[in-house]
Order: sequence, then structure tokens, then C-alpha cells
Amino acid sequence: MALLRSFATVGGLTAVSRVLGFIRDILIAAGLGSGPVADAFFVAFRFPNLFRRLFAEGAFNAAFVPLFSARLEQEGPEAARRFAGDVLSVMLSGLLLFTALCLALMPWIMQVIAPGFTDNSEKFALTVELTRIAFPYLLAMVITALLGGVLNSLYRFAAAAAAPIILNLFFIAALTVALPYFATAPGHVLAWTVTLAGLAQVIFLAVCAARAGMSLRLPRPRLTPGVRRLLALMVPGVLSAGVMQINLLIGTMIATLQAGAVSYLYYADRVYQLPLGILGIGIGVVLLPDLSRKLRAGSGEAARDSLNRALEYALLLTLPATFALALIPESLVAGLFQRGAFDDQAARATGQALAAFAIGLPSYVLVKLFQPAFFAREDTRTPFHLTVIAILANVVLSLLLFWQIGFVGIALATAISSWLHVVLLLVVLSRRGFLEPDRRLLQRCLRSLLASALMGGLLLFLAPLVSGWLELGPLGQAAALALLVGSGLAVYCLAALLLGAVTLAELKSLLRRRGRQEPPQSTA
Repeated sequence: MALLRSFATVGGLTAVSRVLGFIRDILIAAGLGSGPVADAFFVAFRFPNLFRRLFAEGAFNAAFVPLFSARLEQEGPEAARRFAGDVLSVMLSGLLLFTALCLALMPWIMQVIAPGFTDNSEKFALTVELTRIAFPYLLAMVITALLGGVLNSLYRFAAAAAAPIILNLFFIAALTVALPYFATAPGHVLAWTVTLAGLAQVIFLAVCAARAGMSLRLPRPRLTPGVRRLLALMVPGVLSAGVMQINLLIGTMIATLQAGAVSYLYYADRVYQLPLGILGIGIGVVLLPDLSRKLRAGSGEAARDSLNRALEYALLLTLPATFALALIPESLVAGLFQRGAFDDQAARATGQALAAFAIGLPSYVLVKLFQPAFFAREDTRTPFHLTVIAILANVVLSLLLFWQIGFVGIALATAISSWLHVVLLLVVLSRRGFLEPDRRLLQRCLRSLLASALMGGLLLFLAPLVSGWLELGPLGQAAALALLVGSGLAVYCLAALLLGAVTLAELKSLLRRRGRQEPPQSTA
């Protein structure tokens, strides 16, 4: 239950961030719609965001957390703090050079990232300018990722999980306060907001780390043995931990060939990223230090049990979200975004992309849970090899399906290649004995599936009944969403309890107030 409570902490704060993110995207949709400024900003934001997730969150955390945890356990806090300072110094030095190079070469980089924009000189120039403004966000996120990894290794999950809330608050403030005064340059307002929000997150986490006794110094950059080991683990981890981001970038490049497609895929991505962020990323954040500590203690059985329970809880919450997003996507999109510049046609197109993305939602979550089983053992090469196969499959499928069904084919290719990735990870984990599904996991997953199917049937019945409400403005849209989400959640919870997918005792234990957070491994 300690593992579940830690996940609830991360998931709960991530949920707050994603809800604020929805408010942010609703405001962006109303102000920018799916026009050329929106396309330019989304490419500008996604480019540094890609590197943030690859280097800062993905590969970096996969390599840093096990190494930092090992020093913390074996050598003490001071040695761990010195290691973190050495890593920060080297990473910042390298990324300052990388950032300067990208800023100088941005026009040529954009010809690769957004080839469809080259035919429109104004749109292309705006994309280059906005990307240059937003790109320093990457530097801030590297520091944020390191400080977050330090705090997570100390089982202080709340601060790192709360940091993304700052980004969304900055966006909401910019869209509601600053944008009316700079209505002629909305893209520039949002691009500057990205960079300033990154700086604010660094300050917040630096204060939290200092309070935890981990105030980091910045020594002269040196390739110490520990830093070299980190870089060796990161090289294959750049791909293995960032397959979703690479797939999204590939999809963006192809989508620029169809007008409006970048925006449709972006809005659809934002919707399905809500459950993915709360469940997959949230559990993965907690699972990696938990597995690392248990394996360092020589408790392989406890590590396998943690993985089984993480899979059980993740699927309990992912399956109903999958059914809802796949069965009533247009109703959800219309309720969230259809206002202002975001019209009925944009809602239908975004809903189609969302349904295709939703097919792969369980696989996106499973990838986030399977990879820590390798990373905790300081193995980033095996996931790398499997990721290469998944990425190649995504490239081929995206190209083939795009020419057949347009932008929806890009979303469908992402889902199919992600399921292939899950199968490959599952086979290797099983062969090496890292994953041994127990009877409880198999039984509860089946019960969660049945409960989700019952909920899906209810949503299919209700969606046509509330379709007229979506045309009545914000109040009607809010009422429609409240009815769909509320009734679906109520039916699923009741069905899950009656079928035994979860027990009332587990829910009571999860909600019980505790004076102090226990480390997850203490209940092994």
C-alpha cells in the first residue's frame, strides 16, 4: 500500500497539472484555433519539449536515479550530493553549446522538423522565431529533472510532481492577463511564457532540494567515473525512454503536409495525455526508485511483486479511460474545446485522431511500467534495441497510413507501434524472469476489463442523448461532460467493486491519513 500511496501522491498532483493543462488548452483553442499561428506555436513548443522529455525526463532519469540511489544507500547523502553536482555541471556545459548551435541553425532545422511549412514563408519564419524564443526551456528542464530525480530518490515525490503545475499557471495567466494587451502577437506571448515558466520551475525545485539537505553546488565540469557511467547509460536511453516523443515528432513532420493536421493531433494528444500522465508516468516515477532500492537489497521477489501491483493498479485506471476515449471521442472533444475559433469541423477531426490514439493508451502506460524493470538493473541497452524496432515500425506505418487516411493514420500508427513495443518488452522481461504475472494480477485485469466494458455501454447510450447540450454554449458543454464523466465513473467504480477488480479495504487504506510518508520499499 505504501507504493500505491506514493503513486497516489504523484498521480494526484499530476492530475491537478493536467486539469490546469486542459484549461490552458481550452484557452489556446479559443484564442488560436487551428490556424497558422497555432501550428507555428505547437511546433515551436514541441521541439524543445521533445528534447526535454528525451534528455531531461526520459534518458536522464533512467540513468541518474539508480546511480544516485546507489550512492545514497552505500556512501551516504554527501557523496550523493557531490555526484549530483558533478552531473549538473557537465550536463549544463554540454547543453549550453547544444542550445547555441540549435538557435543558430534553426531555419535549417525547421526545414526538417516542419517541411510542410516551407511553402508559406510567413508561417515558416514565425515558426523559426517562436522556436528560438522557447528553446531555452530545455536548459531549465535539465536542471528540473536532476533536482526532481534527487527528491524522488529521497521519496519526496510531491515537489517534482507539482513542478509542472507552474507551467500551466503561467500559461493561464498569459492567456487571460497578458494576451489581451498583445493581441497582435499571441504566438510570441506564449513562446516567452514557456521560457519564463521553465525558470520558475527551477527556482521552486532548488528551494525544495535545499530544504531536503540537497543544495547542489556547481563545480568545474569534470568527466568523473560516475558521470561517464551516467553518460554511457544515457546514450541508449535517449531512444528507449523517449519512444513516445520520437513518434510524436515523426507524426508532426508528416502532419505538416496536411493543413490543420498538426493542431488536430496536438489537441487529441492533450486529451489522451491526461490519463497517460497520471497513470503511466506517475507510476513509472515511483516504480523506478522502488525497484532500484529493492534490487540493491537483493530482493528480486519483492521487486517482481512491486511490478505486478503497479501493473494491476495501472490497468485498473487505464482501461476505463481507454473505453471512454475510444467510444465517445467527439463528445469529449466538443465539450472541452468547441468554442471560439475551434469550430465543429475541428472537433470532428480531433475526435477522429483521439479515437485512434486511444486504441494504444494501455500500451503507452505499459511501456512506462516495463522499462523501469530494465533501468533499475542499469540496463538501458535492451530497451534501446526494442525501441529502435518500434520507432521503425511507427515511421513505416505513419507514411503508409497517412497516404491512405490522412492525419488519423499518424495517430493509428502510433498506437500500433506502441503495442508492438509492449509485446517485445513483455517477451524479454518474461524470458529473463523479471516479470512473473501472478494469479491476482491476471484475475483483476480481467475484472477491470469487464467493468470497463459495462461503463462503455453506458457511455454509448448517453452520448447521443446529450449531443444537443454541446451546442448550448459553455454551460451546456459543462453539463454534458459532467453527466458523461460522472455517470461513467460511478458505474465503473460500482462494477469494479462488485466484480472484485478492487476491494473496499484497499480504498480505505489508500485514503487513510498518515502522519509521515513511508518509503515504498518498506512494505516489501
